[in-house]
Amino acid sequence: MAHSTGFKLVLTGFLLAAALGGHLAQAKGPATADAAVTVALAELPRQGVETYHLIHQGGPFPYEKDGSVFGNRERLLPASKRGYYREYTVPTRGSRDRGIQRIVCGGAPRTPDACYYTADHYASFRRIVP
Repeated sequence: MAHSTGFKLVLTGFLLAAALGGHLAQAKGPATADAAVTVALAELPRQGVETYHLIHQGGPFPYEKDGSVFGNRERLLPASKRGYYREYTVPTRGSRDRGIQRIVCGGAPRTPDACYYTADHYASFRRIVP
């Protein structure tokens, strides 16, 4: 019986530590795209590479919303003044609409300071490294 009680205490301690660990990690706030989370351009899906090159050529873009201002409401990208970021659609295979993939670039439209890829509709970003 003592062995069972000891096991329950260890298991309870483990579960409590796991719960607190997740809570403490969450308390740090959202990860930002400048926190060294990167993706090589060559690792993007083919459509992402094509969109990246279109951005640097100034278009033409297949979607009307491409090039529109991205507000960074999620605050996952480095803070900048309104109008700094612009978003572009990365066509998603099999999707009937714009899909969930985007590239968001900051700076001048044809010569951006940095571009970020999101595969999950702005829930996370990775800085594109050419």
